[in-house]
Amino acid sequence: MAPGPGACEPSLVSTFTVTATDGAARAGVLETAHGPIPTPAFMPVGTKASVKALHPDEVRALGARVILGNAYHLHFRPGEEVVESLGGIHGFCGWSGPILTDSGGFQVFSLRDTIISLDESGVTFRSVYDGSAATFTPEGVAEIQRRLGSDIAMCLDVCTPASTTRAELEAAVAITSVWARKQSETPRAPGQLRFGIAQGGIDPELRRRSVEEITSLPFDGYALGGLAVGERRDEMLETVGWAAPLLAQDKPRYFMGIGDAEGILEVVGRGIDLFDCVLPTRTARTGSALVSSGRISLRNARFARDPRPLEDGCRCPACARFTRAYIRHLVTQDEILGLRLLSLHNLWFVLDLTARARAAIERGAFSTLREEVLARLARGPEEDL
Repeated sequence: MAPGPGACEPSLVSTFTVTATDGAARAGVLETAHGPIPTPAFMPVGTKASVKALHPDEVRALGARVILGNAYHLHFRPGEEVVESLGGIHGFCGWSGPILTDSGGFQVFSLRDTIISLDESGVTFRSVYDGSAATFTPEGVAEIQRRLGSDIAMCLDVCTPASTTRAELEAAVAITSVWARKQSETPRAPGQLRFGIAQGGIDPELRRRSVEEITSLPFDGYALGGLAVGERRDEMLETVGWAAPLLAQDKPRYFMGIGDAEGILEVVGRGIDLFDCVLPTRTARTGSALVSSGRISLRNARFARDPRPLEDGCRCPACARFTRAYIRHLVTQDEILGLRLLSLHNLWFVLDLTARARAAIERGAFSTLREEVLARLARGPEEDL
């Protein structure tokens, strides 16, 4: 795939500024071609250029400043050439703020049973859409994301499950570094930032090796990939604790795939700036709400006459107007509004928590916030009325 005119435009200069710290936790601002991203920042997942069930204006009103799309899925449906012809991903989906696109590297993990071959040149797999063989190379992924026109483009990487052998993990680290070097040398859209991804699981030697190799390349930010993929939570957090400080101090740090309250506060407290997860919207589609005590299932009969909002004091559109009883009615009757209201609430919950974490860092009170939130979670779900 040949680069288009202007594709060699450099990324923006001095894109990230740390504005406050509290221990290892950081508040900052990431400048992008479509506006600033205050950090820490949670990125709602819009895999196919849509945060499921929600209008872009609703997502923005909840407090989101950046969303995530997936180059793998958009490449197959509708195709990057279609997206490019309709104003790029921003014009296509009607989101005027920053957009990060994943490379398809996670699909190397989640769809690993479809892989035909994987080596330093790229990965060939069966498409989930029609079963045909498709090859992703670092150069090809860069071109897909250039044409999509996202603000942040992730490098292609090899994400392995926690159960992988050390030999397989070592090979994944090596290939990820080769792919990152190749992608770092490819054209990109004007103003597009590019992030490298460090792999290595929870293996100290391999994780350190990967971080060293990836951070030696001229990326605009760096991610810790290959975590939250089946390892124990304490092992994952221990790894983040020593690996995050190894990433560049003056560039954003991205933890790929965390969205629960405890996880967010724990990784922010270890120096992470950006994170994403499908958990808020996926949990909503199961009929459950994220609340300060954990989560509640609105399918539970005990909510049939409950006059309270999903969470007392919550200012989301669902809690501002509707009762648990009504939302339970919608969910049990398969009414789309029920899942929309839960999606609005769950995203608000995560985005509001992230905003409170940022404010707490700025005033030097992050540890207090963390202790309060974790103590409430530890008490568990509320008892029946």
